[in-house]
Amino acid sequence: MMRKVFLCEYIHPEAYAYLKAHAEVIHDWDRLSEAEALIDRNLKITDEIMETAKSLRLIGIHGTGVDDVDMAAAGRRGIQVFSVPHQNSRSVAEMNVALMLALGRKIVRADRILRGQAGQSAVESTGSPESEMTDRMAELQGMELAGKTLGLIGVGDISRQTADICRKGFDMEVIGWSRSLTEEKARRMDMAYADSMAEVFQKADVIIVGVALTPETRHLIGREQFAQMNPKAMLINTTRGAVLDEQALYESLAKGEIGGAACDVFAEEPISAGHPLLALDNFVAAPHLGANTEEALRRVGMAVVQGVLNRLDGNL
Repeated sequence: MMRKVFLCEYIHPEAYAYLKAHAEVIHDWDRLSEAEALIDRNLKITDEIMETAKSLRLIGIHGTGVDDVDMAAAGRRGIQVFSVPHQNSRSVAEMNVALMLALGRKIVRADRILRGQAGQSAVESTGSPESEMTDRMAELQGMELAGKTLGLIGVGDISRQTADICRKGFDMEVIGWSRSLTEEKARRMDMAYADSMAEVFQKADVIIVGVALTPETRHLIGREQFAQMNPKAMLINTTRGAVLDEQALYESLAKGEIGGAACDVFAEEPISAGHPLLALDNFVAAPHLGANTEEALRRVGMAVVQGVLNRLDGNL
């Protein structure tokens, strides 16, 4: 008899075909109680969902973090939860660099101006086109990444790959901090060692947030850290939104206390259209696109499907 696997959301076609060849794939929530395993990407898997899924003994996470799963409830019910780390690291690292460039060169702001979505329209303008263009070019003056210092809060695979791109592509210096980082590990990673998070915020021109969301890291970065930053420094977050205190970030950006920030993740997703950060010109937003590439989706999809099937067969 074929295994029954509940698939919450889209996965790569190759991964879906492999899963369908080896298991019965269930999409209908009315049949959730039949599923032995569940593959999840972005949905919150609550105790109530697990209560309904009477036959469930395995949850595979299409990605790295397990913070969308009620782990205490899973433990009580004897449900195994696993993720597939490192499969999307390169795509998220490249997203970090894309956000750095977009923010540092004010590309989003420039695009809005050219599309007529910001500033005065030509009809409303009272000044000459030349003077308006001069004003806009001054407003859009950017920052080179070459020779700047990249700061890492967390030195996991994504952070290390980001650092590698920045060292080789922009000749950036790298300084890193994590609770587990030592001077010897930092040397092996070809980065300067920071003995505190504050040191990274004080020294870096661009800061990458790369820590998992846990009770200890929720709002890890807030007013105190933003106050330590260089006024021209930029902050990039592609890990989990709740690692940042978003209200404190908004206030620091609105006051011009830091140069800019870009986030691909938010505490509540999807982010609401009225979120105050979206009104700021020195903020760039993306809707959790870091791992949304053809290559990463294939790797992650195949890894989670194979992990589910192997575990159901008792091979892991």
